[in-house]
Amino acid sequence: MPTKKILVVGGAGYIGSHMVLYLQQKGFTPIVIDNLITGHRDAVLNAELNIGDLADTSFLEKVFSRHQFAAVMHFASFIQVGESVFDPGKYYFNNVSNTLNLLKVMRKFSVDYFIFSSTAAVYGEPQYTPIDEKHPVLPVNPYGHSKKMVEQILEDFSHAYGMHFISLRYFNAAGADPSGKLRERHEPETHLIPIIMRAAKNPQYSVTVNGRDYPTHDGTCIRDFIHVNDLCEAHYLSLEKLWNENKSAIYNLGTGQGHSVQEVIDAVKQITKKEIRIVEGVRRAGDPAVLIADAKLAEKELGWVPKRSELEKIIEDVSFGN
Repeated sequence: MPTKKILVVGGAGYIGSHMVLYLQQKGFTPIVIDNLITGHRDAVLNAELNIGDLADTSFLEKVFSRHQFAAVMHFASFIQVGESVFDPGKYYFNNVSNTLNLLKVMRKFSVDYFIFSSTAAVYGEPQYTPIDEKHPVLPVNPYGHSKKMVEQILEDFSHAYGMHFISLRYFNAAGADPSGKLRERHEPETHLIPIIMRAAKNPQYSVTVNGRDYPTHDGTCIRDFIHVNDLCEAHYLSLEKLWNENKSAIYNLGTGQGHSVQEVIDAVKQITKKEIRIVEGVRRAGDPAVLIADAKLAEKELGWVPKRSELEKIIEDVSFGN
């Protein structure tokens, strides 16, 4: 390994900033690129932050010319499913075209290892659960399509140019740094646990339950929540696999355990000892009843086992971080 510098693209965002901290704790030097549209300058802590956009090739080349990177981790995507339906161009330009820009510069500077932040949204409506990597990839919204497109690009680049990648398909990222240095700060917040926590801490906020008529034990959607620190560990183990084996791969990241929306609300109430105002909403288009990962392949090939993803630990870390 020629250098311990890792480029973290989108390193001022939620998962990216946690990855920066994790890499530092492992003795690496993360270098961050972020345009700060959704990221936060202070989330980078003491890492080098280069403010700029992936659409700007000259900016990227300046960053690459100053550093010798051992690998690139890419977190800089727009992630709101609903918005992607109403403004698909925004998602294809940022998530696909800008990633091509990044890959082009990586090739120019002979950086051959790439870890991609993907999503369970590539699977679309589940044909079976738990979902493994052999499940058909049939996204139902532009966000999922944009991630699928990048995965196809990476496959082609791997075959044609010898650029090795690992794509990590997250299920529901959640939680926060256990030490309280970082937290989840989306504007607007779309993740379930921070929304519930906000309502528990401030009575002026409420939680909208989007449908109670799903074919689940309590009628609300079931999701597989994975702690952000466990996601970071999976990225780190992916780095090691790329360096040791020079083989590209795709892995699901989840716990294999699902929790319903109502169960998460009840758990937050129990931990915070606060009442939560609930608003009954209708189903959202495209919301599957159950999304649970089969992550056995990541366990087998990466040696990855989630350590902090019990629902109570996730909620406690979110509460501490806020």
